[in-house]
Amino acid sequence: MKLKKQWIEQGFINEAAPEGTDLKAEIRRMCEEKNAIILAHYYTYGDIQDCADFIGDSLALARKAAETDAKIIVMCGVHFMAETCKLLSPEKTVLCPDLNAGCSLADSCKAEDLRKFREEHPGYQVISYVNTTAAVKALTDVVVTSGNAKKIVDQLPKDAKLIFGPDYNLGNYINEVSGRQMLLWNGGCHVHERFSTSKIIELKKKYPDAVVMAHLECKGPVLALADVKGSTADMLRFAREHSATQYIVATEAGILHELQRTCPDKEFIPVPPEISESGLECSCNECQYMKMNTLLKVYNCLKYEWPQVEVDAEIAKEAVKPINRMLELS
Repeated sequence: MKLKKQWIEQGFINEAAPEGTDLKAEIRRMCEEKNAIILAHYYTYGDIQDCADFIGDSLALARKAAETDAKIIVMCGVHFMAETCKLLSPEKTVLCPDLNAGCSLADSCKAEDLRKFREEHPGYQVISYVNTTAAVKALTDVVVTSGNAKKIVDQLPKDAKLIFGPDYNLGNYINEVSGRQMLLWNGGCHVHERFSTSKIIELKKKYPDAVVMAHLECKGPVLALADVKGSTADMLRFAREHSATQYIVATEAGILHELQRTCPDKEFIPVPPEISESGLECSCNECQYMKMNTLLKVYNCLKYEWPQVEVDAEIAKEAVKPINRMLELS
């Protein structure tokens, strides 16, 4: 917290670039000069995605960065994603354009609370969604993504006692499709929690031939209305491979940029939240944390090579183990 306060007070985040600066061109120039790469999550602004070396989900981006010879990784996403990059590339400098870009899902499961919960349930293995802090991963037996969670769970012994967290909706879905009875942590993503069945039903009446796609972090009733249930990567894959021309999309609106880029002849309709955070109706559902990443912040981040994201060595040593186990099982 002290570092975050200092970062804001010193003003590096929003320090103005010289008048007339082409931010995208300067970012690419500095990447070449400093041997840096830009990673952009699907939920960031389109101009950041356009400027990035790689676009994708958090773990896929961290793995891709680890395969490169880049010395500097700029993770345009949220803080836990930068931590994951550091776990998989400990020898590289990992930068986060805004340290205040947190995650409601990761914040819903504190390491001290998970430690206590584990102690209260001896003999249980912990399965943690990748959307968690490094400290929580260090208390985890195996990490999963929304794309491989069922595959990982299916490989564990049928009589295994399992705790799944922190996303309740994802865990509940995996319980249903796998026949498991995992203990579920009561956490959630503030973006996906805001989707409702009523908005989807309204859109279905307006676009009767549209395919409904919903992220697995959505609530059960929302998933029940979806034709396609999966990760953002699953949605992209489906839209590219299938002939439908209209899609109703229930996930963070940033994904629409990549959907439209790769499928320019198709129409993607975002599902709005039931009520926005301002209390007013709006046409899409956005994560304010992802939107804290801007081109100016990326520019300043590269210029000063700061703020850097570090992970305590002991935590890192334990946190990488459940990620490696996931890779072995998947």
